Amino acid sequence: MEKELKIAIQGGKSSFHDLAARNYFSNNHLIIIECRTFRQVCDELKKGRVDLGLMAIENTLVGSILPNYTLLQEFPFYIIGEVFLHIEQHLMALPDQTINEIFSVRSHAMALLQCNEFLEKYPHLHLIETFDTADSAREIREQNLTGVAAIAAEEAAERYGLNIIAKGVENIKQNYTRFLILSRQKSNNDKIANKASVSFHLKHKVGALVDALTVFKNNLINLTLIQSVPLAGRPQEYAFHADLEWDDLDRFYIAIEEIRSMVNDLQVLGLYNSGNNPSYLQHKAFLSGNGDLET
Repeated sequence: MEKELKIAIQGGKSSFHDLAARNYFSNNHLIIIECRTFRQVCDELKKGRVDLGLMAIENTLVGSILPNYTLLQEFPFYIIGEVFLHIEQHLMALPDQTINEIFSVRSHAMALLQCNEFLEKYPHLHLIETFDTADSAREIREQNLTGVAAIAAEEAAERYGLNIIAKGVENIKQNYTRFLILSRQKSNNDKIANKASVSFHLKHKVGALVDALTVFKNNLINLTLIQSVPLAGRPQEYAFHADLEWDDLDRFYIAIEEIRSMVNDLQVLGLYNSGNNPSYLQHKAFLSGNGDLET
């Protein structure tokens, strides 16, 4: 019997968040709760209206999504998994129209940015930022908007009966977005984890960042990402978010104990299985019921 999961995502049906959720939780019956903003995703999860949240955190074309790192600082969630989705953007509109008959293009700001090289070839196009890619396609169909196109996934064109005018309009083809799986509870499957996300504040002294990173190096911990995030109301102060991978979990715990005295406000945001690992051991154990969550 399939395990039923209620997942909060930013966007609507056939959005990239929707596709990422169905990719990650492929063996489960999902109830997708559509949210207009990432903050709403976090609010739904915090209030217990959903089991989990899914949130984009970085894209290979446009980089880190800094407001979402701020949300990770604000909400006390645990990261229990990640998924990478290949992002292919398509220009779509109602049937029987050419690009010369289109005067405006609607999509999420990130999608427009990912496709700006294509869009700049058509200076007559007026760009309109919306809260979601797929809902931009839905509105064209529901309102029967001629002369208006959306940039979204192929699944959105299929769902809403739109014609793809131009396929693969993203700037580069190796376009991937990384999504985090968020939970109110941490997983008890740490022993099979090979990746962690941590955050910390540095003490005000010369070489503080180098000293902290050297601890990870000396313990054979691979630093896959480091991102600074401004601290609200504290000018010139930053939190640092780091993603770490290892072959030996014990070395990770040793590194964390060593670095604890060197930094302020160290938080382990979650231990999980790397999305680059096709086995997805951690989330499969959780979803099968063999890896219950603990508070």
